[in-house]
Amino acid sequence: MAMKFLQLLFFFSFQLRLSFSGQTIMMESVPDLQSSMYMTLDGYPCVRLLNLSGVIGCANPGRVKVVAPILRLNNATELSQLSAVLLSVDEIQSFLTRILNDSTFAKNVAGILVESSPEFQNKLKGFSPDQKFPQSEFAPYQSINYEWNPIGSGIMWNPYNFPVFLLSHSSTLTLQEAAIKNEKNIKSYTADVAEFDLVMQTTKAGTHDSESCLKENTCLPLGGYSVWSSLPPINFSSSEQSKPIILMVASMDSASFFRDKGLGADSPISGLISLLAAVDALSHVDGLDDFNKQLVFIVFTGEAWGYLGSRRFLLELDLQSDAVSGLNYSLIEKVVEIGSVGKGLNQGVKNFFVHTTGVSSATNETLDALKRAQDSVKSESFTISSANASNPGIPPSSLMTFLRKNSLTSGVVLEDFDSVFTNKFYNSHLDDMSNVNSSAIVAAASLVARTLYILASDNKNLSSSALTSINVNVSLVEELMGCLLDCEPGLSCELVKSYISPANTCPSHYVGVILGEPSSPPYLGYVDDISRFVWNFLAERTSIPRKNGSSVCSQDCSNKGEVCIRAETEGKGVCVVSTTRYVPAYSTRLKYESGTWDVLPPNNSEPMGLVDPVWTESNWDTIGLRVYTIQNASFDRLVLLGSIAITVLSCFAIVITKAFVRRALKRD
Repeated sequence: MAMKFLQLLFFFSFQLRLSFSGQTIMMESVPDLQSSMYMTLDGYPCVRLLNLSGVIGCANPGRVKVVAPILRLNNATELSQLSAVLLSVDEIQSFLTRILNDSTFAKNVAGILVESSPEFQNKLKGFSPDQKFPQSEFAPYQSINYEWNPIGSGIMWNPYNFPVFLLSHSSTLTLQEAAIKNEKNIKSYTADVAEFDLVMQTTKAGTHDSESCLKENTCLPLGGYSVWSSLPPINFSSSEQSKPIILMVASMDSASFFRDKGLGADSPISGLISLLAAVDALSHVDGLDDFNKQLVFIVFTGEAWGYLGSRRFLLELDLQSDAVSGLNYSLIEKVVEIGSVGKGLNQGVKNFFVHTTGVSSATNETLDALKRAQDSVKSESFTISSANASNPGIPPSSLMTFLRKNSLTSGVVLEDFDSVFTNKFYNSHLDDMSNVNSSAIVAAASLVARTLYILASDNKNLSSSALTSINVNVSLVEELMGCLLDCEPGLSCELVKSYISPANTCPSHYVGVILGEPSSPPYLGYVDDISRFVWNFLAERTSIPRKNGSSVCSQDCSNKGEVCIRAETEGKGVCVVSTTRYVPAYSTRLKYESGTWDVLPPNNSEPMGLVDPVWTESNWDTIGLRVYTIQNASFDRLVLLGSIAITVLSCFAIVITKAFVRRALKRD
């Protein structure tokens, strides 16, 4: 009650001050006063993640908010007090390294604020917070010291006991002004401060690894839902022997130092867009039912965090669960993965490299099909080369999971690099639309679509006209880039809104956490926007018309083999014949039982499970960042002492005045 009274009293005095100064700002409530005092900033936090051996990422050091004056750090600057340090992107790596090596310096770092600017990409030679060999522990070969990502710093894999935020462009300008103001007013009694609210539940509960935090319900496992679809749909009523499977793979998740700012434009979303465009191109081809091979497309999520999607998919195949009904691992003949292809453009020539699992007849068939597909695209300037034989093996990719399960797996990975990543912003927030080229993605999609047609038909005498009739929709590729790689239009684009009602406008390709009990089909409220869009897109493009005409639906369809697409759009849901499924993606060492997650002991039959970190993300109540002005504590003490002195003097004055008045009255 007393606090409320003080707020109202201050509010009244603030109104008087404004009216005396001639300003016309009107405030009608305490919230109005608070909004005028505190400016909430837009930013993207680095959050706390946990694994079986400890923690990585960022968090407030305790259970309360952190407040500190904003300081723009120069090379020669030493921190004399607790400070919120404002940095540019190119300073992050050296600054964090200094913190790890200098404990005295680290004690005065209250938090880090990272500037955003459209010019940074052009100025930087590169920035990748990931390792030089991302996820090397899962590699199917021994050369784990090889540097696929030579520019990688590995800073995203360290623990930081202070908050770190990436600022929006507008917030960057605000805090730059605040830092300049603090620098100019270094001897004044006021300072602009940043207030960090990044308190993690795992910090509060003292749970510092995945197993303990899952037991205490202070975290959730990383995960989501992968999507697979067959073209044409699998005929479950047919008594014929199932066809060999050509499995086409792409990924839809990326990692970043900052949780919600990881578009992964080149790695891996350029590959996802190429796959979607290739499916669209093949969906217009007649006679797919007559092919000798079955085309199956799968888009994994969770690959950036221990290959969660591909590992869970293979486990579901072993279990023959409903999520993979219609598929059989023994029928997978070839795996074709499309990785980073958005930078495959050099002086007008599209350059792609094929990384193979080894020498085999099946692999040679895939290489021959790629060569024939290249030759058929006469109007384009293509070069397709086999990756350097001195490479230790395939680059970081989902195909690694298949090789760890069966070293004889026949597979290839199509990439825009040979021996090292061409993407200088791998797994960073700077890997955005400006980092990829639409014509390279179109070229890769054309190449993949025609290669799959050759492999599935198993016809050595295909006519050139059959291949040249398979064309990628360039407008679709450009539209997908706008939807999946930018906030404008982002997920509010017409293509996405024709399928789903997105929860967010800005796309995020962070895997997120898996909510509730994993299931197939899942509760759609627990499936993220990207997975739902990919499911609807693939379900429609791989579908065939119903025998009894179209049927409106809002959730499920009555006939076996049918799915309801566009169910989220008002009154536009329709049943189609399509074999499209969601597959849960989470660690194979986790089990959901009775409302809680349990960590299972490692299984020797799954080599990748032996090194599985079991990633989880800490829960939190709120995350926020705001700036406001405070008075120096010493000035407050001076004001207090002055007030006490004035009060004491006033008392003396009153006593003396009373005595004087009494004497005067007596004389009268």
